[in-house]
Amino acid sequence: MLNEEQFRSNLAEVVSQIERFCLNFNRSPDEITLLPVTKKWPSEAVRFCQRAGISRVGENRVQDALAKQQETSGILWELIGHLQSNKVNQVIGRFERIQTVDSLKLLGKLQAGAEQRGVKCKILLQVNTGEDPAKFGLLSEQVEAVLEHALASSNLLVEGLMTIAPYAPGEPSVALRAFGRLRELRDRLNEDFKVDMKELSMGMSGDLREAIESGSTMVRVGSALFGERVQ
Repeated sequence: MLNEEQFRSNLAEVVSQIERFCLNFNRSPDEITLLPVTKKWPSEAVRFCQRAGISRVGENRVQDALAKQQETSGILWELIGHLQSNKVNQVIGRFERIQTVDSLKLLGKLQAGAEQRGVKCKILLQVNTGEDPAKFGLLSEQVEAVLEHALASSNLLVEGLMTIAPYAPGEPSVALRAFGRLRELRDRLNEDFKVDMKELSMGMSGDLREAIESGSTMVRVGSALFGERVQ
């Protein structure tokens, strides 16, 4: 298990990278939220984040997150892994935001669940801008119809878009293309629908530079903070 001193050292390095990339691309580090991804790490990793002043973490798996929520308090949770529609009732009210809304069916289930509980559910629409068959997400041409339904859903708050770049080590142009498409899509939708979706959740440990260059507002970082994930 990673110790807290190692985590603090890794965190300082990641923050330094973000600041350096922001300087390179004339951006402010204040524009970017670092979201630690605690997937497969015990709840102690969440407490490391809290003690370092981090207010939110990301989790891929619903059951893992719910278990850690029982052991921690005072931190916001974002779901960044695929959400099956039959698990919607488990996530309503438990997560600050669902980043992986990728179908009209899931959208409808979230609206129904949030309405039943009398709460608002913050969401991002996940878009497969890299057109990677191994990834979940809406195709770019599907997003407009889903956004229209989302905006008409009284208990859903659409705050932006999310994507995962295709895995292509040594080929930064692949991530740049995927991230650039997401930014362009967001900007067009904001104009066409007269909305203000601010969030662009894109970029992980291996493509921070490309994400920041492309306008990311949130980077989801796991291995660079915690090391290789335990099984």
